[in-house]
Amino acid sequence: MHKILVVDDDNDMCLLLTRFLTRNGYTVASANSGQSAIEWMKKNEPVLVLCDFRLDDMTGVQLLSKIKEMHPGAAVIIITGYSDVKDAVEVMKLGAFDYVTKPLFPDEILLTIKKALSEEPKESVVARPSTSTNGTVKTKTAYNNQYITGDSPEFGVIIKQIDLVAPTNFSVIIYGESGSGKEAIAQQIHQKSKRSDKPFVAIDCGALSKELAGSELFGHEKGAFTGALNQKIGSLEIANGGTIFLDEIGNLSYDIQVSLLRVVQERKIRRVGGVKDIELDVRIIIASNENLWDLARAGKFREDLYHRFNEFSISVPSLRERKQDIMLFSHHFLNQTNSELGKNVKGFSKEVENILDNYIWYGNLRELKNVIKRATLLTDGDLVEAKSLPFEISNFYKLQFETPSAPERQSSNGQSAAEVPVSYENKLKSANLDAEYEVILDALKQSNFNKSKAAKLLNVDRKTLYNKMRQFKEFNLD
Repeated sequence: MHKILVVDDDNDMCLLLTRFLTRNGYTVASANSGQSAIEWMKKNEPVLVLCDFRLDDMTGVQLLSKIKEMHPGAAVIIITGYSDVKDAVEVMKLGAFDYVTKPLFPDEILLTIKKALSEEPKESVVARPSTSTNGTVKTKTAYNNQYITGDSPEFGVIIKQIDLVAPTNFSVIIYGESGSGKEAIAQQIHQKSKRSDKPFVAIDCGALSKELAGSELFGHEKGAFTGALNQKIGSLEIANGGTIFLDEIGNLSYDIQVSLLRVVQERKIRRVGGVKDIELDVRIIIASNENLWDLARAGKFREDLYHRFNEFSISVPSLRERKQDIMLFSHHFLNQTNSELGKNVKGFSKEVENILDNYIWYGNLRELKNVIKRATLLTDGDLVEAKSLPFEISNFYKLQFETPSAPERQSSNGQSAAEVPVSYENKLKSANLDAEYEVILDALKQSNFNKSKAAKLLNVDRKTLYNKMRQFKEFNLD
């Protein structure tokens, strides 16, 4: 259960927020002063603190510093009046997750809290592996432990590129598949730059709607459009002096690209509905899983904006291209999860190591991390066993390396199953039992063992596919 601390010297506000959040399923405590909040945090660990910027005994900046000192992992949301917007931006630079302005609107504050609790801490990159005396792979991080770099030659090139471009003010394009660590690399560039003591702001452009992208990036003035009840500071302004990372930039609309071009060229922004230009000194790092030059030639991305950004580019290899690092990352994520859950799982069985090494990680590091977290949670002994892995991953290895090859399986009439033609357009019911196995296996491989996609290939529903798979012990659905 999430534990939230509400800090406000207004008793009515504390009571109102406590009741509202409790009704929405949260465990809530309240404090009427900064000092009482500190005393509470000496005995309790909040995951989130909702704090008024102006308290009777201290400022929001002072309390924020104390919160980060006592509980660095806790998210902090600042409550501020309209006139305190500049102060709120300042505390965000000091580590607050976000701010909300008075008067408070239930939907807005609930959405901000959910976002804060669902988002993983923005942590820096780079850690080098080491080996303990008992052979267990461990990691030691330069800043903290969200992301590590392996010893693969492919990533060695990237480390050199980071060291080369970080001290400059060059704009950087980072190419890579989803989950491959593009944001972590952007953070490392920021940490090694002269801007490391200034804000690092990450924006997922793919999650921005066309209507709200301008407001999110550039901010807006009160009354700029329907629903703009207060002034909003945009992400570019919050990142002023530091670095902004725009992930999946190809998703931005043409209009926003035009406005962004002005930012790059003139180093100025204007809030939506505003009349004054705001000077901007920010380094822009962008990322895409598609080639932006190809998008530019196809008319989907402004060519002049592409050339402005293309001062330096880094291509991140997928996990499939650096298989020798899979177990290094696996042990790293295991150590992380042990710490989070208070467990002491020591490693992986040999079978699990083989499975992890041979699985095709289309979700890259993000998929691997989620699999390790789940497996660690389900593990009661010292080693992670295959039974703790998701079915599609453990079965992938079994079907690839442990089942008989097609020529070894004979159909009832003596015909080799390999000779039975596979056609996804034919109904699965028309195949004999041996051919069915090969058809199902081939469809699973084609869909990367996604059973919903395999069912579509086979022109059956998912339930029918499961029933068919249960006829064959090799699929092991129990």
